[in-house]
Amino acid sequence: MDLMASLAIITPEIILTVTGLLLLLAAAWGGDRASRMISIAAAVSLGSAFAIVAPRVCAGAAGMDTMAFGDLFRADAFAGLAKLMIFAAAGATIVIAPRFFDRVANMRAEYPILVVFAALGMSIMVSATNLMTLYIGLELNSLAAYVLAAFLRDDERSSEAGLKYFVLGALASGILLFGMSLVYGFAGTTNFIGIAQAVKGDLSTGMLFGMIFMLAGLAFKISAAPFHMWTPDVYEGAPTPTTMFFASAPKVAAVALLARLMMEAFGTQIDAWRQVVIAAALLSIIIGALGAIGQSNVKRLLAFSSINNVGFILIGLAAATVAGISAMLVYLAIYVVMTVGSFVAVALMRDADGNPLEGISDLAGLSTTRPVLAAVMAMLMFSLAGIPPLFGFWGKFVVFQAVVEADMLALAAIGIAASVIGAFYYIKIVKVMYFDEPAGTVTGEGDTPHWALLGICAVIISPLGYILTPWLGNLADMAAASLMLPA
Repeated sequence: MDLMASLAIITPEIILTVTGLLLLLAAAWGGDRASRMISIAAAVSLGSAFAIVAPRVCAGAAGMDTMAFGDLFRADAFAGLAKLMIFAAAGATIVIAPRFFDRVANMRAEYPILVVFAALGMSIMVSATNLMTLYIGLELNSLAAYVLAAFLRDDERSSEAGLKYFVLGALASGILLFGMSLVYGFAGTTNFIGIAQAVKGDLSTGMLFGMIFMLAGLAFKISAAPFHMWTPDVYEGAPTPTTMFFASAPKVAAVALLARLMMEAFGTQIDAWRQVVIAAALLSIIIGALGAIGQSNVKRLLAFSSINNVGFILIGLAAATVAGISAMLVYLAIYVVMTVGSFVAVALMRDADGNPLEGISDLAGLSTTRPVLAAVMAMLMFSLAGIPPLFGFWGKFVVFQAVVEADMLALAAIGIAASVIGAFYYIKIVKVMYFDEPAGTVTGEGDTPHWALLGICAVIISPLGYILTPWLGNLADMAAASLMLPA
């Protein structure tokens, strides 16, 4: 494949790269006064990338025509569907950020630029078919994320969140790099398809260790137990728009990368990694559910909720079938909508002076003081719990259906039983809003972008969302089928 064909394949990434570099110059010249213009330009670039990727996903792009630069990068339907979720979540972050940072007079021009570069890194991650491409995308995303977590420099919690994320993220990157070096040493190649050829037959001890180390490093990135320890502190301390971003886009990117790595590079050794994925899935579901029960901060509760949901996503991967990958993608799409909606609702929790409120006690009696906000939050909580007829139920249903079809009935039974525990803390939020005496603290008004985003999320997770199931299921099936699985 010639250079021009490869450049055409990576057009979305080129748009984000050029936009990010130009906006850096604009920020240097215009300063923070240009932050609104830069935010608009960043959102437009993400929208343009979204528009370019969407037709590829709808066409089920697969095969040799999606490869670029000697199969270092693959823009197939699987990567495309993940990119659509990433770009949408990144755009939502940019939309709600100005109101949050304007409150503290700290809306800096660099914020949307960092989001664009993080999205670029994640876009490279999900298209990576080589260990070198994988690490470039991962680190580009991580470096931007460390700064985003500590963006409020005068806030101790934000600085602490950024430092914890940096230290533990560096540790996870080191573990991942060590695993990659072992895999390369025993396979003699960094290409996923080449690795798949090298691991056919018996898996050597060195290759097994390399695979496990890589699994551990990526488990940190998706905050899967037992590598979840950073999540509650970082989610609580980081600015709310950043927390929303962390809970959605990087999750999609890391899960998609993990699925491609396991299915393409180690697809002939499913039994070797499946038990690790199952253990991480069940631990995440249980720890996420139990950890959330005693929380008094909404953002910490949603952090444990994200750990819990990652467990259900990993169950789809554990099925190790095309149907399982498709179910995983469906769950991810619904999860992104629920997460964005939940954090937009949290961003609307303000007092009369516009200061953010994060305590669960602040939600007491919200149904009498802010009935619309309370109703949408209740829908979001019930949907996260997987209670029908809300759309969150469908995500859990397709995942467990895929596991049952893969003859893993015990895993499905344990997962369903564990999901009941998680319903407790979601229902607790609803109980506080509808049955406790009004606290009267959430009195601040929201702006149009917040309400528009919240309204879109509410419609999608409502029973009307089931209208999307044939379309979403078809896209997920084509995306899963586009993975180049080992023969």
